[in-house]
Amino acid sequence: MTPDRSDCRTGIVGLGNIGQYHAERLRDLDVPLVGGMDVAAEARTRFARRYDVDVYEDHNDLYDVVDAVIITTPNKYHEEYAIDAFGRNLHVLLEKPLAHSIESAERIADAAVDSSGYCMVGFNNRFANTVQIVKNRIDRGDLGEVGHIEANYIRRRGIPGRGSWFTRREIAGGGSLIDLGVHAIDLALYLFGYPDATEVNGVTRGEFGGREEYAYLDMWAEDEGAAGFDVDDSASAFVRCDRNRTISLEVAWATNRPANHEFFVRGTEAAARFDLLDGDLSFHSASKVGPDHLENTSIETRQNDTHTEEQKAFFDAISDGDYENEAISDSIERALKVQQIIDAIYQSSEEGATVSIGE
Repeated sequence: MTPDRSDCRTGIVGLGNIGQYHAERLRDLDVPLVGGMDVAAEARTRFARRYDVDVYEDHNDLYDVVDAVIITTPNKYHEEYAIDAFGRNLHVLLEKPLAHSIESAERIADAAVDSSGYCMVGFNNRFANTVQIVKNRIDRGDLGEVGHIEANYIRRRGIPGRGSWFTRREIAGGGSLIDLGVHAIDLALYLFGYPDATEVNGVTRGEFGGREEYAYLDMWAEDEGAAGFDVDDSASAFVRCDRNRTISLEVAWATNRPANHEFFVRGTEAAARFDLLDGDLSFHSASKVGPDHLENTSIETRQNDTHTEEQKAFFDAISDGDYENEAISDSIERALKVQQIIDAIYQSSEEGATVSIGE
């Protein structure tokens, strides 16, 4: 039985590309989209024309007419819009990362505690069919004790618009690490069951975005050049968690190597390899049943729209009144763990040393 999602009047804060991406999926899921808010008049006009809804310059006016909001603004502004929504007990789907800084993220987490609204932070890649298959096999013990995850999210050339807010530390809080690395770290922690990280050693680099001559094939926004580019375009890190579980991380917007979106999940009984973007999935093990042999099994499944699945989980939990839903419960706390690791990697890079977490 399909849950009734028609009673949750929903608005979008931030009407750029991601906001429109969410709007399309709301329509597909029969969630009533009743309005949008953006500080830019052009964005409001475009959104109103495309979706035939009211648009607002002040988010408080939007909050007067909705039950839930999807916040897709640049990272620095998550705090203002999320905390005001929590204060009104609205349900909040907040695009990743939680915030542009650890201090802002902590304030958002504190405000969420006192709200009766549901909150989900938008780590959509967890909802990929391939990820769910791996998670199910971990949970039923097929991989044994999982001790290490290798997480790669590497673009050869993929800076998302030099000169945009993505490449300005004051607004974004960082570059490739806070944009792509949050996905990779969240997935690794999700597959582990969200252990506590204990220490981090990492290096962030800005090697390509600051060049006057930056060779690339395409970009998601106009290239406004190197001026003002003050974020990382790649990062390497090693994260130690409790019970000696570890994560090795490689992320990049730009680097001189082929793109790579592979995750390797190593367990005592088997390992899994999956590609985050193209859906390739395989399991690897060894056996003494008969002659000693190695087993490599490829899995085929459908590719699915992870943002649609994310929205389903959010609105179905609201419809069912199910705060214990795995997608909703502890979402803020888990996003804060990701933010703590991100912050520790930046600190480790600046100090040239291992950084302890939680001390």
